[in-house]
Amino acid sequence: MSSAFNVETLGEDALLLRFGHAIDPQTNRRVHACAAALARQRPPWLLDIVPAFSTLALAIDVEAFNDSSEPLADARRWLESLDPGRPGADIDEDARRHEIPLHYGGEHGPDLEALARHAGLSVAQVIALHTAVEYRVGMLGFAPGFPYLIGMDERLSMPRHATPRTRVQAGSVGIAGAQTGIYPGTGPGGWQIIGRTDAILFDATQERPALLEPGDRVRFIDIDARQESSS
Repeated sequence: MSSAFNVETLGEDALLLRFGHAIDPQTNRRVHACAAALARQRPPWLLDIVPAFSTLALAIDVEAFNDSSEPLADARRWLESLDPGRPGADIDEDARRHEIPLHYGGEHGPDLEALARHAGLSVAQVIALHTAVEYRVGMLGFAPGFPYLIGMDERLSMPRHATPRTRVQAGSVGIAGAQTGIYPGTGPGGWQIIGRTDAILFDATQERPALLEPGDRVRFIDIDARQESSS
């Protein structure tokens, strides 16, 4: 399994498994496949597994190695002997799936029309492309519960604002480069905002505070179009 990644040391009590440097679905899939394998065969010294786009951070309980003088080296050797089973074959099958209802455009998506012009598409075409894809949560970051979603149609790519807004409303869905994501709370941000959801992305009082977790699958639903078709 070690040939699938390079192992780097993170301080005195963590390792970083690097699968590559690109942000792409194939690399991210390998990250989550490895995370699932580690979770299945989790040793007592493995405290936490934190997947990102192309890396996997492992928090190590160095004291669990008893009198070992090189606990990280011992952990590295265990990783090299790990049998991951089916590498990634069941990741999508086992992933949690979510439908996120979204209000596109208007006050909910002030950048939707500008993005459509940038892409040379109509607003309806942008919405159709954005809702046509099942995304994977590549990682969480920026703010608690903020999902970076992989798999967006490349025609919707657009650079973030040169000057970020000082206030982006919670639930806002934006695009930055080749990614789309959801702001879990109100705050500053520079992504191109195309819509907003009423879904609660992060609630610290819950056992699982983040609605979406790395590896989950997400599909956006145009709630306004659905209501119009049913009326």
